[in-house]
Amino acid sequence: MSNGDKGISRHFTRLLGPRAVAAPHTLADFRAQYDRIAAGYGEAPRDMQVEHANLGQVKGEWLRVAETQPHRLVFYLHGGGYIAGSPESHRPLVARLCKSAASAALTLRYRLAPEFPFPAALRDVVDAYRFLIGKTYPPSAIVFAGDGSGGGLALAGLLAIRNAGLPLPAACVAMSPWADLSLSGWSMLNNAPTDNVLSWPLLFASARHYLQNSQAWDVFASPVFGTFRDMPPIMVHAGSLELLRDDASRIGGLAAAANRPISVEIYDGMQHVFQGNPTLSEAGVSLTRMGQFIRGKTPENAQALAT
Repeated sequence: MSNGDKGISRHFTRLLGPRAVAAPHTLADFRAQYDRIAAGYGEAPRDMQVEHANLGQVKGEWLRVAETQPHRLVFYLHGGGYIAGSPESHRPLVARLCKSAASAALTLRYRLAPEFPFPAALRDVVDAYRFLIGKTYPPSAIVFAGDGSGGGLALAGLLAIRNAGLPLPAACVAMSPWADLSLSGWSMLNNAPTDNVLSWPLLFASARHYLQNSQAWDVFASPVFGTFRDMPPIMVHAGSLELLRDDASRIGGLAAAANRPISVEIYDGMQHVFQGNPTLSEAGVSLTRMGQFIRGKTPENAQALAT
């Protein structure tokens, strides 16, 4: 174990305290737990169409619905703690977002840990985005989006793209983003009794599998430790009961400190990625708000895109 890992381990142990927490112990168990979360996203709409996407060396999935406008693209990064999830697991959620945004989506099949640790997923994001703006879509037509770890990855992708000198996408939306892999937000403690979706052991194990020999405070792993100068408009939605509530609030503070446009909405009584539950009225409100935001930050038609 490296000195950095030992320090992180001590930090987690101190904050967790003596309370025993029942949790799965194997990688397969942790992945199954994320799969159960995604299984609650309901049925995909019948008008959804999907096809395989090749973006150079990176793979993904194109998703379209009846409302899709060809001049608008949601560049979606699925959740799953960097160790689980896929375009298939998130189809219902992505399709409902596309309906609200009148958009197509590209859900990236980024590489997962521990087989491919940090920064493999981030490199896939940058490589796929570079391919898109070089061959398919202009940056003004693309909105980054993601849930959980995918939301954190979307924000990290913005930082990497900005630092690489590439043109930034039009905007970014994040649902319950996991933006601090050091788990240092107060809601990690305060919301431990109320979060029915995530747990400390699950997040800690996921972070260890993803980071391996990297530091949790690397800005490209944990965007809350970065600076948000020159960022495009960002919208973040989270639930008041979840462990990651403060990750959302801290992103809002960073963007505001950099004088960047940011909208952070914390939904009272809601859990992690509550947008995935099709029976919740709050999920519909959140997706509608995000859809309006995406439409407002991208061209209204193909002619506007070309000018």
